[in-house]
Amino acid sequence: MQHTDSPAPPTHHRTAPGNRRRPSGARPAREATPPKPLHPVLAQLAELYPALFGEVLRPLKRGIFQDLLDAQPEVLDKEGLKAALALHTRSTRYLSAVASGAQRHDLSGQPVEALLPEQVHHALVEVFRRRQTRTAEDLSPKFRQRVEQAFEQSGLSREAYAEKVLGRDEQVNALTLEALAEVASRQARDEALRRAFSASGLSEADFASSYGMPLREVMRALGRAAA
Repeated sequence: MQHTDSPAPPTHHRTAPGNRRRPSGARPAREATPPKPLHPVLAQLAELYPALFGEVLRPLKRGIFQDLLDAQPEVLDKEGLKAALALHTRSTRYLSAVASGAQRHDLSGQPVEALLPEQVHHALVEVFRRRQTRTAEDLSPKFRQRVEQAFEQSGLSREAYAEKVLGRDEQVNALTLEALAEVASRQARDEALRRAFSASGLSEADFASSYGMPLREVMRALGRAAA
């Protein structure tokens, strides 16, 4: 039997969904944008050459356009392929593959030639710019770190690398020069450590202990100096 004299439940004043307040300083949540439909020719290429155009993208060898036309004359048409490859090579995913410094690959998925240092750097810069526009986080430290890696992989001197990659963007130039200076400083520290180790006559473990350094860090520094 229901009691009619029960106290009424407290009334909760709810804010309408459209009027809810965000905490001070909070950024509005971005609505998830549906992925853009894949260009039909790129969808074909992903099926024909998954090692190049599939889940993992790889830098393409020079002349891949003609290679594709010759290999698939009845499947691919010239204008459609040209438009598809233009979209593909300008995509952030492809530029990220180039920025990794991986070699260019042929239709069989085999690495055939190295990217030029300036090509890797250009891709690094473009990916950095695109990602920086989509976040409030300062991505400069990550960009400098990637430039350091690209510079060391290039095998060029500091001056030669700078001559190839510096352009008109003063902010990018400044970050690049900071990265090169950091590598030079680290190389000097590694060389000083290598000389001290050679003169000490100690094992790596004893040397690390005497300097109060982790053994792994000492081994990495000695390996870099030897390289």
